[in-house]
Amino acid sequence: MSKPFVAINYIDCNADYKERFEELFGSRAKAIDTMPGFKFMNVLKPITNDAPYLIVSYWDTEEQFKAWTSSHEFIEGHKRGFEDIRKAKEEGKQPPMTSTFRTYTVIAD
Repeated sequence: MSKPFVAINYIDCNADYKERFEELFGSRAKAIDTMPGFKFMNVLKPITNDAPYLIVSYWDTEEQFKAWTSSHEFIEGHKRGFEDIRKAKEEGKQPPMTSTFRTYTVIAD
């Protein structure tokens, strides 16, 4: 039996955007929940101000995760955050958040 594939999205938010970011996740569309191969997700809030939020998603395979990130459901699920970034750029401001994906395979439970 293969070990799950894990994607971790490290999200750094400007201090004045953290409440909005948490609101977006609290009211998320949950489109990921119906994707083939998706197991579950954790959204982790940092305890200290200098650490990023972590979005940890578990998948059966890397291919299924990649299919999610290129899907219509992914775009729909992230539309509000993408809009916030677009608006900041239009106004000549820094984006209110940045995101970095890193991927892993589980070697021990």
